[in-house]
Amino acid sequence: MIKRLLAATSIATVCLAANASAAEKVEMWVRSGIGEAFKKTVETYNSSHENQVAMTEVPFSELVQKYATAIAGGQAPDALSMDLIYNPAFAAAGQLEDLTDWAKALPYFNALSPSHVKLGTYQDRIYGLPLSVETSVFAWNKDLYKKAGLDPEKAPASWDEITANAEKIRALGDDTYGFYFSGGGCGGCMIFTFTPLVWGSGNDILSADSKMATLDTPEMRKAVDIYRNMVKKDLVPAGAASDNGANFLSFTNGKIGQQSLGAFAIGSLLTEHPDIHFGVTLIPGATGGTSSFAGGDNFVITKGTPKMEAVKDFLEYIYSEDGQKIMAKYGSLPTRGDIADKVLQGLDPRLQVGMQAISVAKTPYTLQFNDLINSANGPWATFTSAAIFGDDVDGAFSSAQGEMQSIIDSGQ
Repeated sequence: MIKRLLAATSIATVCLAANASAAEKVEMWVRSGIGEAFKKTVETYNSSHENQVAMTEVPFSELVQKYATAIAGGQAPDALSMDLIYNPAFAAAGQLEDLTDWAKALPYFNALSPSHVKLGTYQDRIYGLPLSVETSVFAWNKDLYKKAGLDPEKAPASWDEITANAEKIRALGDDTYGFYFSGGGCGGCMIFTFTPLVWGSGNDILSADSKMATLDTPEMRKAVDIYRNMVKKDLVPAGAASDNGANFLSFTNGKIGQQSLGAFAIGSLLTEHPDIHFGVTLIPGATGGTSSFAGGDNFVITKGTPKMEAVKDFLEYIYSEDGQKIMAKYGSLPTRGDIADKVLQGLDPRLQVGMQAISVAKTPYTLQFNDLINSANGPWATFTSAAIFGDDVDGAFSSAQGEMQSIIDSGQ
């Protein structure tokens, strides 16, 4: 567009372009269901800036493939809101702009969500920065705690305590249960809510360099035992075994005493289920400590876009205090830890727990995340289902460990 303007206008316009004052229209794709937080931020930016952002929603299940196809055909948008787990693969393919020098010059760079920056980094260069932050937290129903004779204001601090509380809640009878999780082959659900048990205890499912599967550890064995025990004691609804994620928010039905959820659910509970009185805390590790899964989206810029400066201007607005407040008001956690208290001031204090989770949160770094974790037929989803609900725990560990390592080796 700039070339056309230069060819058709006067030397004055050339000067304007050189000073980056000519208005630009940034094309940006986002996943469907991204929520009001980002939409409102775009609206506010467009109403107050000469540059404009044209946001296009793409179905979540189609976004990665559609973006890859658009890149191949030279039709990609200037920027994209990308699930951070896919950032390494696109960076490795050379399809994203290198943001390293600009990013590190930002005065608040070190305050940006560390897991997002890590997933946005490939071979020590930065190709993605945090846009929306999501963490997993542990929630309990205060009304069911009270009915079961538990202190509704006391957050459970260990899985022994969670299990004991679940037993008392289940004793209320009928269709009231002490705990819930989506365990029927929902790899994304289980990496989000179950892996923190292992991380909090000091271990991981992949080596630090992502070249080795480290599934079979004492910490993972303990985590599996915790869930198996609750299933065996009928503390979890039978439907959990076949839930592919469709009922992930079962906590909102008021019949579930405890569940690990996403911080996004705090806003949903407050606005859509005000009758449910709940508390939130960090997810305890299986043998101590706490952890969380850091999810959400990274902001990436397509390699070769002629609108780099305009895109950067928009991202800097998102990171401004005003932009962060708009995002938080509509349910997204702050991406900047240095102003988080200001941004969350006046909002529900339970959002602070979601923010605290960022400091202990992790995200697996691998170029093969979909094959290893997200695929419904992949080794992680198959493992969690078989190990928790099946009869052959040792076989589940052995099979998953071998399959994960085979996938990793095939990609090296």
